[in-house]
Amino acid sequence: MASTQKQLDGFIDRFTPEIAGLARKAIAKMRKRLPGAIQMVYDNYNALVVGFCPSDRPSDGIFSIAIYPQSVALCFLQGAGLADPKGLLQGSGSVARHIRLEDATDLDDPRVKDLVDRALKSARVPLNGKGQGKLVIRSISAKQRPRRPAQ
Repeated sequence: MASTQKQLDGFIDRFTPEIAGLARKAIAKMRKRLPGAIQMVYDNYNALVVGFCPSDRPSDGIFSIAIYPQSVALCFLQGAGLADPKGLLQGSGSVARHIRLEDATDLDDPRVKDLVDRALKSARVPLNGKGQGKLVIRSISAKQRPRRPAQ
């Protein structure tokens, strides 16, 4: 996992220090919250994404941290049908929803924790909360948008 972690760190380093710092803290909090998750990394055209999955199948993914040049989001990959009584989830797609993170402490907000718990309970494939997770680099897009905003 050390070499894949080094590769992920290199992907994150391409963002501004503020975005990179927020991304690292958010990923660390999700790792702590989901110790058995398989973390799948996609260095895509638009964003760097670290998914948290119960299996090696990306379609089973429950959460991801999506890192953009100017923002970081916690994505609920099965969130379209998730009850959201506080109205925190954003997006209108047929599958996923997200919460834009202003700070990593947003993940400690009881309302966000409640949504995470709801997502875990309603996941199509349950996440094993115990055991060793692993980090897997799934894809690196040849073409990518700049990781830092134009100045």
